[in-house]
Amino acid sequence: MMKQRIVLLCLLLIGVIGSAQKMPVSYDFGEKFSDRYRYSNLMTIADDGEGGYLLVRAYYQGLILKPKGYLIERYNSNLELVSEFNYKLKGLDFVDGFLKNGQLNLLFLNYNYERGQYEYSVHKSPIIDFNFKPQKLLSIASEQVQNPVGKNYYNRNFSKGFSTAILFNQEKTGFVISTHHKKGKVNKHIIHLYDTSLNKRFEHDFSYEIEEKNYAFENIAITSDLETAYIVGKAYFKKKRFRVDERKFQYELIKVSKNGSQTQSFDDPGKYSEGLFPIVLKDRLVCTGFYADRKDNRYNGIAYFDMNPISLSINSKKYNPFSQQFMEDKFGRDEEKVIKNLVFKGVEVTKEGDIFFNAEEYFVTNGMEVTGAGQRIRLERFHHNDIVSAKLNTNGDLAWARNINKAEVTQGDGAYASYSSYCKDGKTYFFICTASENPQLINNERLIFKQGLSRNRNVFMISLDENGVMDYEKIIDNQEARLPLMVSKPLKASNSDNMLFYAKRGSKKQLVKVSFL
Repeated sequence: MMKQRIVLLCLLLIGVIGSAQKMPVSYDFGEKFSDRYRYSNLMTIADDGEGGYLLVRAYYQGLILKPKGYLIERYNSNLELVSEFNYKLKGLDFVDGFLKNGQLNLLFLNYNYERGQYEYSVHKSPIIDFNFKPQKLLSIASEQVQNPVGKNYYNRNFSKGFSTAILFNQEKTGFVISTHHKKGKVNKHIIHLYDTSLNKRFEHDFSYEIEEKNYAFENIAITSDLETAYIVGKAYFKKKRFRVDERKFQYELIKVSKNGSQTQSFDDPGKYSEGLFPIVLKDRLVCTGFYADRKDNRYNGIAYFDMNPISLSINSKKYNPFSQQFMEDKFGRDEEKVIKNLVFKGVEVTKEGDIFFNAEEYFVTNGMEVTGAGQRIRLERFHHNDIVSAKLNTNGDLAWARNINKAEVTQGDGAYASYSSYCKDGKTYFFICTASENPQLINNERLIFKQGLSRNRNVFMISLDENGVMDYEKIIDNQEARLPLMVSKPLKASNSDNMLFYAKRGSKKQLVKVSFL
C-alpha cells in the first residue's frame, strides 16, 4: 500500500512538473467593473506617477455612433478603479495624449471655420483635480480637406491641399508636427519640434526640399537635449511619367534643428531601402530597417547604416539577406516568396549596443458589403499579419531574424489585434490574443496563430531567446480572461518589469498586469 502511494505521489509530481509554466511571467487580474460606455476606444494609458495608472478613452453614443467625449479613469496599484472623470468634448480630432509632471495633456486638431484655418491645441489638466484648459500650439491657414492627418503607410495622398503628421519619439520626451499646405503657387512645408512641456524648440521651413519631392514622415528620433530631430521619410518624386524600371520614391533621413536641415538618401545599385528607423546612440547615429533587391517593394533582407550624426555621411553599411531559416519560417518550402508591407513596432538597444527590433506585416484592403437593408457599403479592412523580429550586433551584422506567422483582420478598433513586445535579458517576448486554442500547423512545417471566431480570447506568449530560438505558451486561458485584452496598447513599465493591459467588452472592464519574474 505504501509503495502504491509513493508511485502515485511520483506520478502527481511528474504531472505538476510537466504542466509547469515555461514563460517567466506571472499575472494578476483586477476586479471587473461596470462601465456605462459600451462603445469606446482606448486613446492613452500611462503611469500616474503615484504607483497607479491613468487611462483615457474616447466614447461614442447615439443611434448613429458619434464621439461625445473622453472618460478618464484612475486605478491604484492594486488595479482597483479609484475615480472617473467625464470630459465632455466633441467636434475635435484627437491626435495623442501624454502625462507629464502630474498633468494630463490631450492633443487635438481642429478646423476653425470662422478663421479658415487648422489649429493644433492641447487641453491640459492636473490629474489631482481635473479642470481642462486649452492651449493653442499653432495654426495653419487652409481650406478644409478630408482626413488631413497622414496615417496610412502606403499610397499617401498629397493632392488634397493640406496634410499634416505628428510623430513622438519612443521615449515620449518630444514630438514633431509637420504641416504641408499647397494652394496655387503657395507650397509650404513647415516642421515644428516641441518638448512634452509644450515648449516649441524650433520651427523650420522645409519648403525648398519639396520642389521635386513630397515627404511622408514615418519614424523619428530626438537627441537628449531636444535640439535635433532625425526623421525618416518616404520621399515621393513628383515626376508625372516613370519608366517601368524606375522607382517612384526613396527613403531619406532628414536632420532638423534650429540651424537648418540636411538630408541623406540610402539607395545603392540593386539595393533599395524600405521602412528605416533612426536610433540615436551616445556618439553615433544608426538607421536600420529593410531593403529590397528590386524596385517592386519586395523585401530581401535587413539593412544597417552607421552615420555621422553631424554631417549625415554614411560611415559604414551592411546588407544582411534573410536567412534560409527565416524564409522557411514564413513560407515553408513554397517557391512564391514575397515579403512586403512591414511596419516598425518596436526597437530596443541593449547596454552592449545590440539592436533588437520587430515589425508587423500590415496593410489595408477595401471591399463592398451588403447591409441587412440591401445597401452596398464600402469597407476598409486592416490586416495585422506576420511578426518579423531581428537582432543586430554592434557593428550591424545580423545575429538572427525570425518570422512569426499570424493572421488577423479588423474593420475598426485595432487595439484587440496585432501584438505587443517586451525585451529582457537578451530575450524578446511577444503577446498576442487569439480565440484559437493552439496555433495551427501548416504542412507539418510551420506554426501560424490565427484570429479565431470565439468572443473569448486566449493570451499566448512567444519568446525568442538570445540565439533566436523560438518557443511559445498559452499563459492566460480564455476561461480566466473572460474579457478580451487590448493586446496592442499596453503600458510598459521597464523599471519594474511588468506590462499593464486594459480588458473590456460591452459594459464590463478590468486591468490585467503581467509581471516578468
